[in-house]
Amino acid sequence: MRACLIAVVVSTALSVTSASATVIISADIGGKMRDYTTRFQQVRDSGESVVIAGTCVSACTMVLGLVPSDRICVTPDAVLGFHAAWMFDSSGKRVVSASGTQDLMQTYPAAVRAWIARHGGLTPKMMYLRGRDLAAIVAPCNSSRMASVSRAKRFGELHQLRLAPVLTGTE
Repeated sequence: MRACLIAVVVSTALSVTSASATVIISADIGGKMRDYTTRFQQVRDSGESVVIAGTCVSACTMVLGLVPSDRICVTPDAVLGFHAAWMFDSSGKRVVSASGTQDLMQTYPAAVRAWIARHGGLTPKMMYLRGRDLAAIVAPCNSSRMASVSRAKRFGELHQLRLAPVLTGTE
């Protein structure tokens, strides 16, 4: 019996690859576009899936264009926030960056760009995509991914962007 249990544990451990791992995004307030580009390219290249399970605003939303859409899903609690890119001018004042905003828009898939355009385009003011509008653009998570998120929250493993892989489907 013990040998059988060990075999199951080893088999399960060996079947967990980076492609079966999940990155959970929640309470992410964004940051520098360059940093998020690097992070999400790493997620894309690793084959990991992404669950947006809460707030993902500013540069965090770049995930939508940098990770394949078939590897991203949203929970009912997901909220994406978009605004124009900005930088500091010579006096230290925050100003809109037209080129940064253009780069940001080019990162997004067509459906996101269209939603942004229908809502007046990117401005310094945050606009939020959630609920039915979000579910029409990003696939809602299936039950196995939702279970992974629930377990992660229950065990306090949910972190801002990147965590130890949360298993999906094969646990």
